[in-house]
Amino acid sequence: MFDILLNEDERSIRDEVRRFVRDKVDRDLILAMDSKEKEYPYEFIKAAAKENLLGLRFPKEYGGRGLDWVSEMVALEEIGVLGIALGCAFSLPSIVGEAINKFGTPEQKKEYLLPTLQGKKICGEGLTEPRGGSDFFGTNTTAIKKGEAFVVNGEKRFVAGGIGADYFLVYAKTNFKAAPHESLSAFLIERDMGVKVEEEYELMGCRGMGAARIVMKDIEVPESNLVGKLDDGNSIFNAMMVPERLTSAAGPIGMGRAAIEIAVRYADKREAFGRVIKKFEAISFKVADCTTQLDAARGLVYRAAKKADTGEWCRKEVSQAKVFATEAGFTAVHEAMQILGGIGYTDVYPIERLYRDARLATIWTGSNEVQRLIIQNEVFREILSEDRALKRDVELDTPGAHKTEEKVYTEDPKKYYPT
Repeated sequence: MFDILLNEDERSIRDEVRRFVRDKVDRDLILAMDSKEKEYPYEFIKAAAKENLLGLRFPKEYGGRGLDWVSEMVALEEIGVLGIALGCAFSLPSIVGEAINKFGTPEQKKEYLLPTLQGKKICGEGLTEPRGGSDFFGTNTTAIKKGEAFVVNGEKRFVAGGIGADYFLVYAKTNFKAAPHESLSAFLIERDMGVKVEEEYELMGCRGMGAARIVMKDIEVPESNLVGKLDDGNSIFNAMMVPERLTSAAGPIGMGRAAIEIAVRYADKREAFGRVIKKFEAISFKVADCTTQLDAARGLVYRAAKKADTGEWCRKEVSQAKVFATEAGFTAVHEAMQILGGIGYTDVYPIERLYRDARLATIWTGSNEVQRLIIQNEVFREILSEDRALKRDVELDTPGAHKTEEKVYTEDPKKYYPT
């Protein structure tokens, strides 16, 4: 459908991942995860690693393939048809790996990134805390220097892999006098250092990923496990938000696509009032609208991915992709259920599972409300800082353009007060 936008290598990786999804992922794993019989999809990680599909864009020496961001987005859309939980499992090596690959030491890359992409170590990420989610820089977890180690105290919630991960990338406050954006540092903390699970969450969707609240009490973390510079967690966080939000955008496109494909096949067979229901515009227009939105979402994701490949600042593009794609994916699943009617609300079709999964996408990795805040900030900054002499001044293309006295922007509220 979008072949025209992909080069030969990107089409090749799409087809490879599509075959992997078709042939190498047992449906029993998906069902076991959703029925809470499975705490973490270890076999999925090992199978993906065996095919060298984890962290596709990372250097070959550390287990990746050295591909581009678009290739990873193409892969994520195909993984997305499996649901958000396996999409999360597939994405975490890319998300955590971004911090290690960009900011980690050679030793950290060999000890953590390489075995993660080989499927030998499972990674997790600790951002959200009980007190707040979107208020990331309000982190309460602390790391205090003690000799050649840091003593970490705090807790993180909604940690995918809270049960299952071998190590976590955790942000903690290390500077208690600086501004919030200059006060955090990132650490690689191994479960065996003393990380405890206090709560395993019962989730509406995204089941089988071991989502939990983890607690760190007086854990001594070697100084060598500090990622990047001390008090520079902001730089790492901003870099990680690219894979966080791009992977969150691509997966729901796959979910929405899968749901619409089911709905189209159903509408082509289901009869009502003497004809198949695809003949009714109330049905066929839903398909038209959802497909259009998914295609538009895919375009936004590819654009953001291409800009990310340049290394340029791409916060606006990534946030736009995340907002639009997650909402388009959810809408597609929602409308697919409407097309199927009551049977879509049962487990006869996977629509109800995809519905529960897709609902999460607009919440995690930065809620869509936060993304809109980012987008508007970037838009105002871009437009108000540009050189107006480079473009036509369209504001003058009107008969009344010269009436400057009518262009009132502000006024003294006491202008007409008695003197």
